[in-house]
Amino acid sequence: MSNQVLVHYEVRDKVAILTLDDPPANTYTHEMMRQLDGHIIEARFDKGVEVIVITGSGGKFFCAGANIGMLSEADPDWKYSFCLHANETLNRLEHTPKLVIAALNGHTVGGGLEIAMAADIRIARKDSGQVGLPEVTLGVLPGTGGTQRLVRLVGKSKAIQLMTEGSTFGFDRALELGIVNEIYDHEEDDAFLAAVLDYAAKFTTPAKANKAVGLIKRSAQTGSEIPFELALTLERELQAQLFASLDAKEGLDAYVEKRKPEFQGR
Repeated sequence: MSNQVLVHYEVRDKVAILTLDDPPANTYTHEMMRQLDGHIIEARFDKGVEVIVITGSGGKFFCAGANIGMLSEADPDWKYSFCLHANETLNRLEHTPKLVIAALNGHTVGGGLEIAMAADIRIARKDSGQVGLPEVTLGVLPGTGGTQRLVRLVGKSKAIQLMTEGSTFGFDRALELGIVNEIYDHEEDDAFLAAVLDYAAKFTTPAKANKAVGLIKRSAQTGSEIPFELALTLERELQAQLFASLDAKEGLDAYVEKRKPEFQGR
């Protein structure tokens, strides 16, 4: 196992920043995915972390997907296990009851877009790169959740068209399709990340009840994948947890008393 740090982990003001770092294109190997997996778990358990932001280093690529050299040298059984672990890692992002924001600061293609689609909100830096799932041009399919998450974002017919064409396009088109939520107009990568962190701070205490934010995320992520009646049951159970929280009492009391609530995340 390499000692190279491929995913940097930093906490700033209740926000965990996970930065993919493997120049020049931040392509991911199994080792990078293992580090990403470990940091997702670290952020999940860290009570000082209320929001997770994922971005890429260098300012030109968020992530260009899986390392093709690694895949070309591996046997089919290893590649299957590699995809399985990548699926499990990105599922962990969706299952973690903390908001996940992908800060797309460069090209976001192939497996890079698959990572981004596992986040809850995607914010892109204007004109900084291309987006798409062009795996068909390599004779394979988007195998890290791409075929499933893109369908859920843009609809079945449009997703099939984009993936079978192997289309890549700019962030403006990605915004039109609903793949990204917002575009920030910052020329410098540092300014872009600072703006994303300012946005992320809006979901942290004391301004926001971060436990409610996390359970809204969990209710939507899981509820959208199960039958409606079961989804309503899940929603009620999560609501019951919130009704029993100190933050719910604070929110209701503040409303009645006509004051700004001070949430504690409890």
